[in-house]
Amino acid sequence: MAHFSEASSPTILTVPGLNNSGPSHWQSLWERSRHDTVRVDLGMWDRPHRNSWVTKLDQAIRTARAPVVLVAHSLGCQAVAWWAELSGQPYGWPVAGALLVAPADVDRTDAPEELSGFAPAPANVLPFPSILVASRDDPWIDLGRARALAGQWGSHFVDIGCQGHINAASGIGDWAEGQGLLDRLIDTARGDAPKTPAAAKAALTASLAEERPAL
Repeated sequence: MAHFSEASSPTILTVPGLNNSGPSHWQSLWERSRHDTVRVDLGMWDRPHRNSWVTKLDQAIRTARAPVVLVAHSLGCQAVAWWAELSGQPYGWPVAGALLVAPADVDRTDAPEELSGFAPAPANVLPFPSILVASRDDPWIDLGRARALAGQWGSHFVDIGCQGHINAASGIGDWAEGQGLLDRLIDTARGDAPKTPAAAKAALTASLAEERPAL
Protein backbone atom coordinates (compact mmCIF):
# COMPACT_ATOMS: atom_id res chain seq x y z
CA MET A 1 0.00 0.00 0.00
CA ALA A 2 1.34 3.43 -0.91
CA HIS A 3 1.44 6.00 1.87
CA PHE A 4 1.18 9.76 1.85
CA SER A 5 2.97 12.02 4.25
CA GLU A 6 1.70 14.40 6.90
CA ALA A 7 2.74 17.25 4.64
CA SER A 8 0.66 16.09 1.67
CA SER A 9 -3.10 16.23 1.44
CA PRO A 10 -5.41 13.97 -0.55
CA THR A 11 -7.78 15.14 -3.25
CA ILE A 12 -11.36 14.83 -1.94
CA LEU A 13 -13.82 13.79 -4.65
CA THR A 14 -17.51 14.03 -3.83
CA VAL A 15 -19.76 11.46 -5.52
CA PRO A 16 -23.46 12.44 -5.39
CA GLY A 17 -26.39 10.12 -5.95
CA LEU A 18 -29.57 10.17 -8.00
CA ASN A 19 -30.55 13.69 -9.18
CA ASN A 20 -27.23 15.13 -7.98
CA SER A 21 -26.76 17.14 -4.76
CA GLY A 22 -28.37 20.56 -4.59
CA PRO A 23 -26.78 23.81 -3.36
CA SER A 24 -27.80 23.24 0.28
CA HIS A 25 -26.55 19.65 0.44
CA TRP A 26 -23.54 19.13 2.69
CA GLN A 27 -21.51 17.85 -0.28
CA SER A 28 -22.08 21.16 -2.07
CA LEU A 29 -21.22 23.11 1.09
CA TRP A 30 -18.00 21.15 1.52
CA GLU A 31 -17.02 21.85 -2.08
CA ARG A 32 -17.46 25.58 -1.48
CA SER A 33 -15.64 25.68 1.85
CA ARG A 34 -12.79 23.18 1.33
CA HIS A 35 -10.04 23.94 -1.18
CA ASP A 36 -9.25 20.23 -1.54
CA THR A 37 -12.77 19.11 -2.52
CA VAL A 38 -14.30 18.80 -5.99
CA ARG A 39 -17.39 17.05 -7.38
CA VAL A 40 -17.26 14.19 -9.84
CA ASP A 41 -19.58 15.04 -12.74
CA LEU A 42 -21.15 11.64 -13.33
CA GLY A 43 -23.73 13.00 -15.77
CA MET A 44 -27.11 11.39 -16.47
CA TRP A 45 -28.11 12.44 -12.96
CA ASP A 46 -31.78 11.57 -13.39
CA ARG A 47 -31.16 8.46 -15.53
CA PRO A 48 -28.06 6.89 -13.96
CA HIS A 49 -26.28 4.15 -15.86
CA ARG A 50 -23.90 2.01 -13.83
CA ASN A 51 -21.16 1.55 -16.41
CA SER A 52 -21.25 5.21 -17.40
CA TRP A 53 -21.03 6.37 -13.80
CA VAL A 54 -18.19 3.96 -13.05
CA THR A 55 -16.31 5.16 -16.15
CA LYS A 56 -16.75 8.83 -15.20
CA LEU A 57 -15.63 8.08 -11.64
CA ASP A 58 -12.59 6.20 -12.93
CA GLN A 59 -11.64 9.11 -15.16
CA ALA A 60 -11.91 11.55 -12.26
CA ILE A 61 -9.78 9.33 -10.02
CA ARG A 62 -7.13 8.81 -12.71
CA THR A 63 -6.84 12.53 -13.51
CA ALA A 64 -6.82 13.74 -9.89
CA ARG A 65 -3.62 14.17 -7.97
CA ALA A 66 -3.30 11.01 -5.91
CA PRO A 67 -4.02 10.08 -3.20
CA VAL A 68 -7.79 10.36 -3.53
CA VAL A 69 -10.45 10.13 -0.83
CA LEU A 70 -14.01 9.60 -2.04
CA VAL A 71 -17.01 11.14 -0.25
CA ALA A 72 -20.15 9.49 -1.61
CA HIS A 73 -23.84 9.88 -0.88
CA SER A 74 -26.80 7.58 -1.62
CA LEU A 75 -26.47 5.92 -5.05
CA GLY A 76 -22.99 7.41 -5.26
CA CYS A 77 -21.95 4.86 -2.62
CA GLN A 78 -22.97 2.06 -4.95
CA ALA A 79 -21.04 3.69 -7.80
CA VAL A 80 -17.95 3.70 -5.57
CA ALA A 81 -18.46 0.03 -4.67
CA TRP A 82 -18.84 -0.90 -8.32
CA TRP A 83 -15.71 1.09 -9.22
CA ALA A 84 -13.81 -0.83 -6.56
CA GLU A 85 -15.25 -4.10 -7.89
CA LEU A 86 -14.16 -3.40 -11.45
CA SER A 87 -10.98 -1.35 -11.10
CA GLY A 88 -8.68 -3.95 -9.57
CA GLN A 89 -6.70 -1.28 -7.69
CA PRO A 90 -4.14 -2.48 -5.12
CA TYR A 91 -5.08 -1.79 -1.52
CA GLY A 92 -5.06 1.92 -0.70
CA TRP A 93 -3.84 3.48 -3.97
CA PRO A 94 -4.80 5.68 -5.79
CA VAL A 95 -7.98 5.72 -3.68
CA ALA A 96 -6.80 5.92 -0.09
CA GLY A 97 -10.22 5.89 1.58
CA ALA A 98 -13.95 6.52 1.26
CA LEU A 99 -16.69 8.09 3.37
CA LEU A 100 -19.92 6.36 2.33
CA VAL A 101 -23.04 8.17 3.51
CA ALA A 102 -26.63 6.87 3.39
CA PRO A 103 -26.08 4.25 0.67
CA ALA A 104 -29.17 3.55 -1.40
CA ASP A 105 -30.43 -0.04 -1.12
CA VAL A 106 -30.44 -1.16 -4.75
CA ASP A 107 -31.49 -4.70 -3.83
CA ARG A 108 -34.83 -3.99 -2.16
CA THR A 109 -37.85 -5.29 -4.04
CA ASP A 110 -39.44 -1.85 -4.22
CA ALA A 111 -36.30 0.00 -5.31
CA PRO A 112 -36.98 2.70 -7.93
CA GLU A 113 -36.26 1.73 -11.52
CA GLU A 114 -33.39 4.23 -11.64
CA LEU A 115 -31.51 2.12 -9.08
CA SER A 116 -32.04 -1.28 -10.68
CA GLY A 117 -29.00 -1.11 -12.93
CA PHE A 118 -26.73 -1.01 -9.87
CA ALA A 119 -28.11 -4.27 -8.43
CA PRO A 120 -26.93 -6.48 -6.97
CA ALA A 121 -24.76 -4.42 -4.65
CA PRO A 122 -21.12 -5.58 -4.77
CA ALA A 123 -20.31 -7.89 -1.87
CA ASN A 124 -16.52 -7.76 -1.78
CA VAL A 125 -14.36 -5.88 0.74
CA LEU A 126 -13.36 -2.47 -0.59
CA PRO A 127 -9.66 -2.00 -1.42
CA PHE A 128 -9.29 1.03 0.87
CA PRO A 129 -10.28 2.08 4.42
CA SER A 130 -13.88 3.21 4.59
CA ILE A 131 -16.57 4.52 6.93
CA LEU A 132 -20.23 3.85 6.21
CA VAL A 133 -22.67 6.28 7.86
CA ALA A 134 -26.36 5.41 8.21
CA SER A 135 -29.51 6.92 9.67
CA ARG A 136 -32.20 5.01 11.53
CA ASP A 137 -35.06 6.59 9.57
CA ASP A 138 -33.55 6.70 6.09
CA PRO A 139 -36.33 5.98 3.54
CA TRP A 140 -33.79 4.64 1.04
CA ILE A 141 -32.30 1.91 3.26
CA ASP A 142 -33.08 0.38 6.62
CA LEU A 143 -30.46 0.33 9.34
CA GLY A 144 -29.99 -3.43 9.30
CA ARG A 145 -29.30 -3.46 5.57
CA ALA A 146 -26.87 -0.56 5.92
CA ARG A 147 -25.04 -2.43 8.66
CA ALA A 148 -24.91 -5.53 6.44
CA LEU A 149 -23.41 -3.51 3.58
CA ALA A 150 -20.76 -2.15 5.94
CA GLY A 151 -19.91 -5.72 6.88
CA GLN A 152 -19.63 -6.81 3.25
CA TRP A 153 -17.50 -3.84 2.28
CA GLY A 154 -15.24 -3.98 5.35
CA SER A 155 -16.36 -0.50 6.42
CA HIS A 156 -16.45 0.92 9.92
CA PHE A 157 -20.17 1.45 10.63
CA VAL A 158 -21.52 4.67 12.17
CA ASP A 159 -25.17 5.00 13.26
CA ILE A 160 -25.99 8.71 13.56
CA GLY A 161 -29.52 8.30 14.84
CA CYS A 162 -32.58 9.69 13.07
CA GLN A 163 -31.31 11.99 10.32
CA GLY A 164 -33.46 10.95 7.36
CA HIS A 165 -31.43 10.50 4.18
CA ILE A 166 -28.56 12.58 5.62
CA ASN A 167 -29.09 15.32 3.06
CA ALA A 168 -30.22 18.95 2.95
CA ALA A 169 -33.70 17.99 4.20
CA SER A 170 -32.06 16.57 7.34
CA GLY A 171 -31.20 20.11 8.45
CA ILE A 172 -27.54 19.28 9.14
CA GLY A 173 -26.04 22.22 7.25
CA ASP A 174 -22.38 21.61 6.46
CA TRP A 175 -22.48 18.51 8.68
CA ALA A 176 -19.59 19.12 11.05
CA GLU A 177 -19.75 15.55 12.36
CA GLY A 178 -19.23 14.25 8.83
CA GLN A 179 -16.17 16.45 8.38
CA GLY A 180 -14.84 15.01 11.62
CA LEU A 181 -15.32 11.50 10.26
CA LEU A 182 -13.54 12.52 7.06
CA ASP A 183 -10.59 13.82 9.09
CA ARG A 184 -10.33 10.54 11.01
CA LEU A 185 -10.46 8.61 7.73
CA ILE A 186 -7.67 10.71 6.27
CA ASP A 187 -5.56 10.21 9.40
CA THR A 188 -6.03 6.44 9.15
CA ALA A 189 -4.95 6.40 5.50
CA ARG A 190 -1.94 8.65 6.12
CA GLY A 191 1.62 7.75 7.03
CA ASP A 192 2.08 4.27 8.46
CA ALA A 193 -1.36 3.21 7.32
CA PRO A 194 -2.70 -0.31 7.94
CA LYS A 195 -1.97 -2.57 4.99
CA THR A 196 -5.04 -4.80 5.20
CA PRO A 197 -8.80 -4.12 5.32
CA ALA A 198 -9.13 -5.72 8.76
CA ALA A 199 -6.29 -3.64 10.19
CA ALA A 200 -7.69 -0.45 8.68
CA LYS A 201 -11.14 -1.12 10.12
CA ALA A 202 -9.64 -1.80 13.55
CA ALA A 203 -7.63 1.42 13.37
CA LEU A 204 -10.71 3.44 12.40
CA THR A 205 -12.75 1.86 15.19
CA ALA A 206 -10.09 2.72 17.76
CA SER A 207 -9.70 6.27 16.47
CA LEU A 208 -13.42 6.99 16.39
CA ALA A 209 -13.94 5.48 19.83
CA GLU A 210 -11.51 8.06 21.20
CA GLU A 211 -12.93 11.02 19.27
CA ARG A 212 -16.67 10.50 19.17
CA PRO A 213 -19.01 10.12 22.14
CA ALA A 214 -21.61 7.36 22.02
CA LEU A 215 -25.08 8.30 20.81
